[in-house]
Formats: sequence, structure tokens, C-alpha cells
Amino acid sequence: MNIDLIEEAEIFVKNRLGNDITGHDWFHIDRVRKLALHIAKVEQRGHVPTIELAALLHDIPDRKLNSSEADGWRLLNEWFFHSKIEKQTIDEITFIIDSISYSKGQSRLSSIEAKIVQDADRLDAIGAIGIARTFAYGGSAGNPIYHPDLNTIEGKQSTIQHFYDKLLRIADQLHTKTAKDLAKKRHLYMQEFLQQFYIEWDVQI
Repeated sequence: MNIDLIEEAEIFVKNRLGNDITGHDWFHIDRVRKLALHIAKVEQRGHVPTIELAALLHDIPDRKLNSSEADGWRLLNEWFFHSKIEKQTIDEITFIIDSISYSKGQSRLSSIEAKIVQDADRLDAIGAIGIARTFAYGGSAGNPIYHPDLNTIEGKQSTIQHFYDKLLRIADQLHTKTAKDLAKKRHLYMQEFLQQFYIEWDVQI
């Protein structure tokens, strides 16, 4: 895998996600790429070019960013075709992207490359950046910031509830020691944020 292919992927992703307002923009992609490369370096495991390319492309087929998941995969497969990537590499990247989604609930991944990219993606979902991204997505989806009785309203979820449904669980679901170490501070920061949020919500002066 050469540098030109990585640059092609960067251009493709920037064109596709550059104007995203849901927290899945190019800057998110680049952070995931940097985190994944850092984890691979510290762990000294995984095929780095595959990890980097999968990290760059991981959100292209995301159903939240397309009219359907099938449309997202169609776009990615068209890019694979025009980029003339070897079939083995396409299969490896497809496996990684298809297996790392939180919504699919796969906790046992069979490749270290998938584990590293998933860890990197989930690290960017927690901590200060994770908080910012969560509220960006919640706003784009029309969800309220918080509502004490929201569980009684069908079809809606507050952004604060998302912390309990997903974000506060992530630190315990990571695979690599490097990611787990990085997650500790981010997890604590979210807990402190929620404590302060409730103080201000209830106007505890």
C-alpha cells in the first residue's frame, strides 16, 4: 500500500464528510487515524497501512451519514474500484469497517487491526471531544439536551441519556492496553461533567 493511496483516501473522505455537522467530519476521521497509528506503534502490533486506510474510511458507509447503509457501502465500493486496490486489501478493510460499529455490538473481533481501529474510534467518542461530538449529533438529530421524564416519551432520547446508554460503557469495552490507559482520563472527565451538569440543571447555588 503506497502513500498515493492514503492521499487518495484523504481526498475522498474530505470531499464526502468535510461539511458534516454531526461529529463525523474530517477532523474526527483524522483524530481516529492518529489514535489508531499511536495505538499500533505503542502496541507494536497490526499491519499499519491497513489500519490507517481503514481508519480513514471507517465512516463512509455509516447509516447515520447516508440515506441507507447500502448506499454508503456502494459509495465505498465505487471508490475501491476506481482506486484499483487489491482484493485482499479490500476484504480486510471491509471486514474492519463492518465489524467495528458500536450499534452492531461486536465485542469479539478476530483481527488486531479491527481491534485497534475500533479502540481509536471509541476513544474519540469519549472525553471532552466525545462530549462535544455527542451534543453536536444530538442537536442535528433534534434530540433535547436533557429531560428527566424523557424515558416516557416514545422515540426520543436526550443527549444526556446517551452518556449512560453508550459513552460511560466504552472504557470497559476497549481491547488494547494503550487504549484503556488513554480512556481513564477521558472517562473521568465525562463523570465530572455529568456531576457539574446536574448541579447547574437543578440550580444548586
